Amino acid sequence: MTKRSFSAKGARATECLGLIHTDVCGPMSIQARGGYEYFITFTDDYSRFGYVYLMRHKSDAFDMFKTFKAEVENQLEKHIKILRSDRGGEYLSGEFQQYLIDNGIVSQFSAPGTPQQNGVAERRNRTLLDMVRSMLSYSTLPISFWGYALQTAIYILNDVPSKSVPKTPHELWTGRKPSLQHLRIFGCPAHVLKGKTEKMESRSETCIFVGYPKETKGYYFYSPSDLKVFVSTNAKFLEKDYMNDFVPRSRIVLNEMSGDTIPREVTQPNPIVSSDPTQDQQPTIPRRSGRVKHNPKDTSVWENQWRISRTTMIPTRTRKLWRMLIVAIGKRQCNLRLNLCSITKSGPL
Repeated sequence: MTKRSFSAKGARATECLGLIHTDVCGPMSIQARGGYEYFITFTDDYSRFGYVYLMRHKSDAFDMFKTFKAEVENQLEKHIKILRSDRGGEYLSGEFQQYLIDNGIVSQFSAPGTPQQNGVAERRNRTLLDMVRSMLSYSTLPISFWGYALQTAIYILNDVPSKSVPKTPHELWTGRKPSLQHLRIFGCPAHVLKGKTEKMESRSETCIFVGYPKETKGYYFYSPSDLKVFVSTNAKFLEKDYMNDFVPRSRIVLNEMSGDTIPREVTQPNPIVSSDPTQDQQPTIPRRSGRVKHNPKDTSVWENQWRISRTTMIPTRTRKLWRMLIVAIGKRQCNLRLNLCSITKSGPL
């Protein structure tokens, strides 16, 4: 018996917040700045507009949903009708389910062993991680900045067209076309204007662009000298020189750790000791190679070279260039061999 084929076609929501797809990803193989190891995504089915929240613990999913619900329902003046997720424990908790019932939200779960039913959220997480790896590979930032790269990735996805919707997610969500003039290359250097400085001190500092803050109009910058992230609007981005001279790093290893990848303590089994004393006394039969033996190539050429060398060496003995010695009693001779090489115009054969 085989599994039934899964059809990707399904009824789409007809308005924003009609159906929300959600999924938790983590723990990640590397901890992000701030101690984050998980993230949760919420994707609107109608517009494909998405939200992402970083989490330190998987149990924070309930609090993140309440934060998401309060913001989107207030901004759109609508209510979430359906929440679709997998059967993770964070969604099946009694507290989470009771909250959905109290707010009139229908909870939909994917069937056991059928992650395809939550495919929108699964694909969104995979797309975000692919973008994060690509962005980090073109930057000099450590992998612990994947949290900032993740927030930047969802910001870009909301502003660019998608084959799933006729317009950009931002336009379907807000009713306004997004502006792309402020978008910058993640990880590029920039000269950022400092605050108060001394008269003879440099007024700018070279920092690295790491994202777009949600609560203010500006950019996130990372200062390598102070090891801090701050917000500024006064900056000159060095994007052209950065892309012309920079070579991407090797493959970025950032994955979600599953039960198979989480390290566990392994107990080595005791060695098996044979009770048969005659077993170790049996000689080991050497394995015979099955390789077919071939005669050396160009045998006549090498024989001719040896004859020439021999006829050349014999006359040189009279000029005392070499002499023959008799091995003394109790001594043994070294086994030496004359290596010949045929020289052509193009070099040794």
